[in-house]
Amino acid sequence: MKTSLLATLLVALLMGQAHNALAQSPYSAAGIALDSEWKQAIYQFAVENLQHSAWGLEHYERNYLVATELAQQDSLTIDEEVLFAAAFLHDMGTFAPYAVTGAEHSQTAVDNLESVLLDAGFPSAKIAAVNSAVLAHMYYAEVPNDATATVLHDADTLDFLGVIGVTRILSLTSRHPWASDLQTALATLENFSTELPESLRTDAAQEIGRTRVAQMRELLSTLRKESVDGAAL
Repeated sequence: MKTSLLATLLVALLMGQAHNALAQSPYSAAGIALDSEWKQAIYQFAVENLQHSAWGLEHYERNYLVATELAQQDSLTIDEEVLFAAAFLHDMGTFAPYAVTGAEHSQTAVDNLESVLLDAGFPSAKIAAVNSAVLAHMYYAEVPNDATATVLHDADTLDFLGVIGVTRILSLTSRHPWASDLQTALATLENFSTELPESLRTDAAQEIGRTRVAQMRELLSTLRKESVDGAAL
């Protein structure tokens, strides 16, 4: 009887500890563990300030998850903390009050993200590495010899390809020079399908890129056929 009672109390204690741990380590919408206070703060900052149909919260989640996958597939050692911070803040330079007309958004992000990172409690010794990854994230950027920056760059580039890339660019129609109208959006996507795969650095990203380009071209071809070769868009 005493043994049974003790076992019951022990199970209850362990369940209580597990519940507390879960409460203290919530997850993002896509299942990324927010297992530190600074991750929760950065994620909340993105939720409240960096929402957009093409480069908002969902884009950051995909970048983080795909970058992690690329690192695993290519057996690369990355700094997960740097990747998290860079993935969720790399596009903040496109949002008010951080955006500067005519300025490269990666640089504008770097000009402003230190205060966000420090306020969140991010390790200050790693801010330079976050800056480096953010500056390298775009497909046209120069990428340093750093695994974390490389996988973020490739993940961000892959997010311009495939069905998700088509969806993102079409969501910009009439709101961005890349997609001032549907025909311009289609031309942008066709250029992306040709030019962007060359910027992919990792073997894993190149393999994924080939699949996404094939899907992208098939979708674009169908869209043109259904719109009188694009004339009725």
